[in-house]
Amino acid sequence: MQSELSLNNVPEYSVSELAFSLKRTIEETYGHVRLRGELGRLTFHSSGHMYGNIKDDKSTIDVVCWRGTLSRLQARPEEGLEVICTGKMSSYPARSNYQFIIESMELAGEGALLKMLEQRRKKLAAEGLFDETRKKALPFLPEKIGVITSPTGAVIRDILHRIRDRFPAHVQLYPVRVQGDTAASEIVQALQAFERMHDKPDVLILARGGGSLEDLMPFNEEEVVRAVAACSIPIITAVGHETDTTLVDYASDLRAPTPTGAAEKSVPVRVNLYAQVLEDSQRLISSMQRRMEYAGQRLSSARLKDPKSLLEIKVQGLDHMTMRLGSVFDKYLSRKGERLTRLGAELRHPKNLLQEKKRILKVYEDQLLRTQPRLFRDKQQKLEGLERMLESLSFKSVLARGYAVVRDFESGNLISDPEKVVSSQLLEIEFKDEKRRQVVSK
Repeated sequence: MQSELSLNNVPEYSVSELAFSLKRTIEETYGHVRLRGELGRLTFHSSGHMYGNIKDDKSTIDVVCWRGTLSRLQARPEEGLEVICTGKMSSYPARSNYQFIIESMELAGEGALLKMLEQRRKKLAAEGLFDETRKKALPFLPEKIGVITSPTGAVIRDILHRIRDRFPAHVQLYPVRVQGDTAASEIVQALQAFERMHDKPDVLILARGGGSLEDLMPFNEEEVVRAVAACSIPIITAVGHETDTTLVDYASDLRAPTPTGAAEKSVPVRVNLYAQVLEDSQRLISSMQRRMEYAGQRLSSARLKDPKSLLEIKVQGLDHMTMRLGSVFDKYLSRKGERLTRLGAELRHPKNLLQEKKRILKVYEDQLLRTQPRLFRDKQQKLEGLERMLESLSFKSVLARGYAVVRDFESGNLISDPEKVVSSQLLEIEFKDEKRRQVVSK
C-alpha cells in the first residue's frame, strides 16, 4: 500500500515536456562553452544553415551553425579543419539529440591555418587558376593605374610617391579594408567595379602592408582568389612583407615583394627612357651618316656604261626569247595534235554503240522472260497455301458443321458466356452461308 502511494507521488511528464525540460537544463548549464576539435561530415543546407559534427580521438558531438552566424565566421568551415568554437550546448527535442550551437569559430593554432591554406591552394591549382598560361603581360607605359588598398596608412603614400618619381601617371584609388570580416567582400567589389568601368585602368595594384597570418587572411579567401584570376585587367599583388606569400600572389599576373616594388614594376623610369631615346637617336644619326658616306663612295667610283650598248644587249636578249618562245609553241601544238589524233581513233561510232546496247538489252529480256513464269508460280502457290490456311482457321467453316454465332444486336459484340445474357436482350444469331436471325432473350 505504501509503495503504491509513493509511485503516485512521482510527477508525470509527457514526452514533449521532458524533452524540453532537458533542453532548458542543458542550455542553462552549458550556456557559454569553448569547444576544440576537428570538423567532420559537414552539410550546408539550402536554407543557409550548416549541420555537422566536431570530434576528437574518442568522442563526437553534433554541431549546428545558423545562417546569420555562418556568414560572419572568421574561417569558412571545412571538413578535417581543427577549430575552436564558442557557443552553447542545446538539444533537438524531436530526436532527443544534444548538439552544440556555434556562435563563433577560429582556427586552432597557426598550424591548422597553414594546413587549410595548403589544401585550398592545391584545390585552386587543380582548377588551373594558377597556370602561367592565364597570366597577362603588363603594359609598358600605362596611362591609368588602379590601386586597391586602404586609403590610410603608408601603403598608398609609398605607391603614389614612387609612381610620381619614376613616371607620373593617373592613379585611381578604390578604398577597401585590408583586414577584418568584410575585407574579402570589399576587395571583390573593388575588382568588379574596375571591371565595369567604361575607361578601365591599364593595370591594377592590390596591396597592403605587413601583418600576421591572421591579418593577411582576406587575401587567402577563395572568393578573392577567384576574382583576381577572373579579372581581365593585369594585376600586380603586393601583400605583406617580402617573405609573405598569399594565395592571391599565385593568381595575379605579377607578384611584387612590397607595395613600393609594385609601383616600380607598374611604370618605367622616365629619366632612363629619356636617356635611352637620346642614345638611340645618336646611334641612328651616326648610322645614317655612315650609310650616306658609303653610298657616296660607291657612286663616285662607279663607271656608267653607254646607254646604247645597254639597249643592244637587252634587244638581243629579247630576240633570243622570241625565238625560243616560237619553237616551244610549235612543239606544244604538235603534242596536242598527236593527242587529238589518238583520242579520235579511240572514239566509237554511235551506231555501233547502240547495236551493242541492243544486244545486251535482248539478253536481259530473254532472262526476264525465262524467269517470269517461275516467279509467278512460286507466288501463286504461296497465295493458295495462305488461302487454304485462312479457310481452315475461319469461323465460317465451324458454322458449316452446324454451329452458330451469337452477338448482341445493338453493339455487335460476341456473346460467349450465357451468364452475360440479360432478359429481353435483342440477340442476333448467325448460321452458315451468313444467314442471320434476331431473337429476344427470356
